[in-house]
Amino acid sequence: MRLRKRKRFFPSCSSLHKVDEDEIYWRHRKEDGKLEWSHNSTHLISQLTQCFSTAMVGSRSWIGGLFHRVNIRQNDKFVDYPLTPLEEERLQRLQERLQVPYDETNPDHQESLKALWKCSFPNVCLKGLISDQWKEMGWQGANPSTDFRGCGIISLENLLFFARKYPASFHKLMLKKDGVRATWEYPFAVAGINISFMLIQMLELCPEGKPRCLPGMNFVKFLGEDEDAFDILFCIAFEMMDAQWLAMHASYMNFNVLQTTRMQLERELSLEDLNRIQDLPAYNLLYK
Repeated sequence: MRLRKRKRFFPSCSSLHKVDEDEIYWRHRKEDGKLEWSHNSTHLISQLTQCFSTAMVGSRSWIGGLFHRVNIRQNDKFVDYPLTPLEEERLQRLQERLQVPYDETNPDHQESLKALWKCSFPNVCLKGLISDQWKEMGWQGANPSTDFRGCGIISLENLLFFARKYPASFHKLMLKKDGVRATWEYPFAVAGINISFMLIQMLELCPEGKPRCLPGMNFVKFLGEDEDAFDILFCIAFEMMDAQWLAMHASYMNFNVLQTTRMQLERELSLEDLNRIQDLPAYNLLYK
């Protein structure tokens, strides 16, 4: 039985433009009844097909649908508050980062992408910036730059930070090492891009001004304590999403995982007496 290719769209962080998906990279092989990645690396196939179903398994058309369905829930209460000079400076720098698109001709961006591969698969030589090898990491096609159009350079920076700062957690999620996984697993890299997008929405990180929701207000406090707060929050959110996937026994037909993750994260970011990102209960997930 062959899965039909479907068209979905990814939301854009820097604009409301939408990005077409490439062809589906999971294929159902009739002759042996096994699911395979659309690449020839038998080593990674054996690892990835044994992975458990923690987050958002299934075709990329499903992933696009799941993330596109997440509602932008408005908080009931908006309170003005002052920023310290350090908070204001760091918030502005973060807002500037969010506006930078990924440029596949930019040498710095190319080096960051190569670094991400090296962190992900240190013993596997990358054949090129355009290669089917990228599908092993959960990109939609052979050229990751097409996926970055959905959220700009920030999503690459988030993934690279995750791989460098918390390598054990990063590889656990990428290779789906924990739990009982579903037959259809979520593409890791594409999920990361959509988590970046979700955080930008949830924290109300507009190009100008400051967040006025309680989660955003507390986040700005974190930023004053640690300039890496957004990148760390990305890592926490990824762990939370994966845990939700396992708890919900989610499959490619389940559209509630990211929405549930967002609600849980909003609750934690709305707690009292939060001063550092390490105060979030879910922070400990990074050291499981």
